[in-house]
Amino acid sequence: QVQLVESGGGLVQAGDSLRLSCAASGRTLFSNYAMGWFRQAPGKERELIASINWAGTSASYADSVKGRFTCSRDNAKKLMYLQMNSLKPEDTAVYYCAARFRGGYGYPDLNKYDYWGQGTQVTVSP
Repeated sequence: QVQLVESGGGLVQAGDSLRLSCAASGRTLFSNYAMGWFRQAPGKERELIASINWAGTSASYADSVKGRFTCSRDNAKKLMYLQMNSLKPEDTAVYYCAARFRGGYGYPDLNKYDYWGQGTQVTVSP
C-alpha cells in the first residue's frame, strides 16, 4: 500500500514558476513504481502531462508542457517533483501524482495506475 501526497500548488501569475512535490509513504520500495503527473482542468478529463521511470533516468512529457516542465524523483527520499516554468493560464488545473507498480512509464490510461494522491490546485492568472 502506498500513500501519495502532493504539495506546492498555489496561485501565480503567467510566466512564474512553481515546483510541485509528491511524497510517498508506506511499507514499499518507491523504486518499484513508475510515476506520473496528471492534471485536470474544470470541465476536462484528467490527462497525463509527465511521467518518469522507476530509476529517474527517463521521462516523457505531453506536448503542452514539453520544454517548460521537468519531472524528477529522489527514490531515497520517496519524492517526485514537477518543476513548472513559464506557466500559462491554460496550466490552471488540479495536479495529481500517480504510481504504477512495476510497470513502464508514460501510460496515459488512468486505470494503469495503482495509487493516486488527492491533488493540489495550481491557478495561473493572466
